[in-house]
Amino acid sequence: MFSLPLRDGARLGPLEVWHAEEFAAHLDRARDHIRPWVGPAFVTDDVDGARATIRRYAERQAADGARLYGIWRNDVLVGGVMFTDFQAAFGSCEIGCWLEPSAEGHGLVTQACGALLDWAFTVRGLHRAEWHCRADNDRSSAVARRLGMTLEGVRREAWPYQGARYDKQIWAVIAREWRAGPAAIG
Repeated sequence: MFSLPLRDGARLGPLEVWHAEEFAAHLDRARDHIRPWVGPAFVTDDVDGARATIRRYAERQAADGARLYGIWRNDVLVGGVMFTDFQAAFGSCEIGCWLEPSAEGHGLVTQACGALLDWAFTVRGLHRAEWHCRADNDRSSAVARRLGMTLEGVRREAWPYQGARYDKQIWAVIAREWRAGPAAIG
């Protein structure tokens, strides 16, 4: 297994099926905090659900699609980043993230997403990367901004959650913009 060092003793690595129990324990710590901001199928309530989520991403990765990576801090899973969509034939992807509250504010997501973007643009030769978030998720839009992304638009009332509908922001960065230098990933 590869592991990419991040700041503050953290590391980025593949989140695999054998991590299901650890992922479920992490979701127990993070569930209430992340539920408003991520898709409903991602936030599971038990080990079987955690295993199914990881397996779903593993199957997509095997088809050169979506990918899932964990962020471990002091050997404890505290969050992760992912390609929620990966379309090599179209030269585009979408990245996303989640963190439990104890890991916020340390720049881990910005650094980890920077690594994903580097790989997508440099190794895989993609042209465009997107970031989707609820318009009221200030922390998420701040990450997109730090990654040098441009807010391209807002899809009105496109994010349903608990009987309400929220606006969704669409951010993006193009490969040439990324190569020119992201705002602050280090």
